[in-house]
Amino acid sequence: MFQTFTETASPDQGPPRLAALRDKLAEAGLDGFLVPRADAHQGEYVAPRDDRLAWLTGFTGSAGWCVALGDRAAVFVDSRYRVQVKAQVAADFEKVDWPETSLADWIGAALPKGRLGFDPWLLSVEQHRTLSAKLPDVTLAPVGNLVDAIWPDQPDPPQGAVFAQPLELAGEAHEDKIARLAKDLTAGAAVITLPDSIAWLLNIRGSDIPRNPVPHGFAVLHGDGRVTLYMDAAKLADLGDHLGDKVTLRAPGDFLGDLAALEGKVQIDPATCPIAVAEALNDPEEAPDPCLLPKARKNAAELEGTRAAHLRDALAMVRFLAWLDMQPPGSLTEIAVVQKLEEERRATNALRDISFETISGAGPNGAIVHYRVTENTDRKVQDGELLLVDSGGQYVDGTTDITRTIAIGDPGAEETEAFTRVLKGMIAVSRLRFPKGLAGRDIDPFARVALWEAGLDYGHGTGHGVGAYLSVHEGPQRIARTGTVPLEPGMILSNEPGFYREGAYGIRIENLIAVEKAPKLYGQTVAEMLQFETLTWVPIDRRLIDPNLLTSDERNWLNDYHRRVHELLTPHLDAATGQWLSDACSVI
Repeated sequence: MFQTFTETASPDQGPPRLAALRDKLAEAGLDGFLVPRADAHQGEYVAPRDDRLAWLTGFTGSAGWCVALGDRAAVFVDSRYRVQVKAQVAADFEKVDWPETSLADWIGAALPKGRLGFDPWLLSVEQHRTLSAKLPDVTLAPVGNLVDAIWPDQPDPPQGAVFAQPLELAGEAHEDKIARLAKDLTAGAAVITLPDSIAWLLNIRGSDIPRNPVPHGFAVLHGDGRVTLYMDAAKLADLGDHLGDKVTLRAPGDFLGDLAALEGKVQIDPATCPIAVAEALNDPEEAPDPCLLPKARKNAAELEGTRAAHLRDALAMVRFLAWLDMQPPGSLTEIAVVQKLEEERRATNALRDISFETISGAGPNGAIVHYRVTENTDRKVQDGELLLVDSGGQYVDGTTDITRTIAIGDPGAEETEAFTRVLKGMIAVSRLRFPKGLAGRDIDPFARVALWEAGLDYGHGTGHGVGAYLSVHEGPQRIARTGTVPLEPGMILSNEPGFYREGAYGIRIENLIAVEKAPKLYGQTVAEMLQFETLTWVPIDRRLIDPNLLTSDERNWLNDYHRRVHELLTPHLDAATGQWLSDACSVI
């Protein structure tokens, strides 16, 4: 299996490791040390070697910070992880709601003056600037990584093989991408640190980060249409002559020295460029990573591949859901659910990896937004509970991400009402037509109105960007209060409102959607309107829907959706699964 269920960290490991870190603080003459969940590439996902936050504190979420001082320590997590952090992190660490309480605010109160150490490879230019401005009496001291110094069995750097993404799936030759992006540079060169940006630009994929088909490396895009790639040559052994004469390979150890030797203006993205890189340059110019928006705007080949991947994945999901419905309540555990779903995806003979650790949360575990089941937390799926399953697959033609909440036995009235309100929000986004130029923050409220009417809400965003056989979380587009990037045709996003009752249940319904131009209407005065194409085709549990809460338009959308699911999938299913699907898609 791709997924394992061993417990990777536990609360009792945190206090002795914190004590060892404090010994290093004293040796270095520091009052504290910053531990972000980040690596030198500043992407969202890190290799096991770089998961310092989890090793030190026990917290395994995908975003967060630790600030370790001589007498206090705190772990900062966002709303997705506030239940999880209580179970994973010892009382020696304060749990801070972030970003409601910022790092700078907490540090300013806990350490008004002093020396705060940090690893200059793990702090971005933007983060360093913010902390420096808000902490004028605190000296930010760049030092070696003190966590590495106390981590005796730290994993080695990843050395995953790199392979080419076929042109028929990439849709554009990497030489053409390089030339197109180079023409738009305002500086003579641009430094690229994000692994998925490099993978997209060069039409390569890798395996240095679990669940994400990307290689570790750095790159410089030059204004004359060349790229210098800093990557271990051993990882490229199977790539042949794919890179061509527009790409020059250099050893990673040459990176900083080569940057110092560059002449003219060099562009960096302050959000993703480490301080160590910026300080190697002479007067860098700041601008967004030049790959971000072009990567987000999927071309026709990428969209077609994504559609094919979702259809394949939908068949695996339906076979799984049909099997799940045949199991007696109480006969399964959360781990058994994960194993069966991966088995069905593997049976497609196309699965390269899962796109993230499958979330299989029964009853109260469903309220842990990014719950990862382990042998220690595994529980039975009981009669009368909700089961939340959030999962996805990595296929060579596309990346999938889908959440379904399933009734085990008869659902309660509260759960049914909450589920229906979540569904109304998902439908509202799916049906939306909106003027070109609107951003995710403008779309986000539509997913929440039905919940707000009942005094309910959820703490996470409504949708994240998704790559084309790349990272399942991809920026810069998102549907959230923080989503300021205008949505454009070709962008793929998730549509996943939810509701969580801590200690009781969790609900989330997620489809992937793609932005497309909307046909012009008679009398339309808006110059250009956009809409969403649905990519995910899996039935939504009718047992959890209260039809009386749906408007006629919502009911029509749901019935049309289920009719389309039935049409697309039935020809590829055996008779028994086809009958299950027919029942699951019956008209409401």
